[in-house]
Amino acid sequence: METNILDRRPDLARVGSDFLGPIRGRRLLVALTLLGLALAPGELGQLTRELMTDAYVQVSVFVAATLLLFYGSERVFRFDMGTALKNARGWQVPLAALLGATPGCGGAVIVVAAYTSGNVGLGAVVAALTATMGDAAFLLIATRPDAAAVVLPFSLAVGVLSGWLVDRFDRSDLPRLAGASCDLAPRIGRLRPRDIAYLLPMLPGLAVGVAQLAQIEIGHVLGLPVAAIALSGTALGLFIWATSPVNAMTNAKDGPLTRMAEETSFISVWVIGAYLAYDYAATFAGIDIAAWFQTVAPLLPLIAVAVGLVPGCGPQVLVATLYINGALPFSALIGNAISNDGDALFPAIAINPRAALLATAYSTVPALIVAYGFHLFAPGFMN
Repeated sequence: METNILDRRPDLARVGSDFLGPIRGRRLLVALTLLGLALAPGELGQLTRELMTDAYVQVSVFVAATLLLFYGSERVFRFDMGTALKNARGWQVPLAALLGATPGCGGAVIVVAAYTSGNVGLGAVVAALTATMGDAAFLLIATRPDAAAVVLPFSLAVGVLSGWLVDRFDRSDLPRLAGASCDLAPRIGRLRPRDIAYLLPMLPGLAVGVAQLAQIEIGHVLGLPVAAIALSGTALGLFIWATSPVNAMTNAKDGPLTRMAEETSFISVWVIGAYLAYDYAATFAGIDIAAWFQTVAPLLPLIAVAVGLVPGCGPQVLVATLYINGALPFSALIGNAISNDGDALFPAIAINPRAALLATAYSTVPALIVAYGFHLFAPGFMN
């Protein structure tokens, strides 16, 4: 019989319930602060509203569409990825890397859970964590698809090679928790009106985002200004995030619409924060971040790889934002993409901490090699 990890590790459930209250309190404070900045008079409010509009139509709507397609297909076809990994045999590592390369963190978590339950080897975990860019991939795809077309396949290839090398040479014998699953997130269990409401601005917002990619200017959609659509979607997303019982990823048993609304809202907050931080620094503090970074240029790949070791998607979204704005070189971006594990590292550590940390250490080596390879031999590539 399948055993949920929370049944074997009740301390995880207790810790989660102890912290959800304070987390929601802090989230509400952040949401109110962001709304206050958007309503502020003068240049501050105008710049905030413009950045929130850009974040929504450039990133959030594409994240929502991708998640809805992914989770909807998963529900319709009822595909058991854990079983597929187990039966893949010689193709385990490439399949694990492909799951990791999927935007977001869900694929990497599936691989970690499959390792814990004995369905795959450590090489598959290394492949997934090396290949994944986490939630930062959504931002890069939406704003710099040319760079994403290089980073994601390159990370996939490095992930496959790293996984094969680990399976060939690693002799560590790490404990596993038989029958564990990765359903660490609390289950919402029902389709809520807010999940349906989140679609209302998302659909016209997606039309605007696609038009912008085609370099077609759209001022109004369905008779409404683009800013009104984007800001209403942003406000609803902040409400969903501030009142959510979910820390980052959703429970696999929840419906596609619920999972889409929850995870898009979570990612969007980090994207808004990164957008605001960069432009506030440039506009109000007069900081030329790109020029400042040039003074420590040789260290930027190393710093970006080190940031990638930090669990969570926030620091990684910031690195991608700095690259998009020209403050970081491509070498730093790809080093961070290979080293970072996004939100997948949180459940990975909870399920099997020793395996997660060892896999993270293994992924750091190719990240440094690739980052400094681009820094030394192709310094201007994709900048």
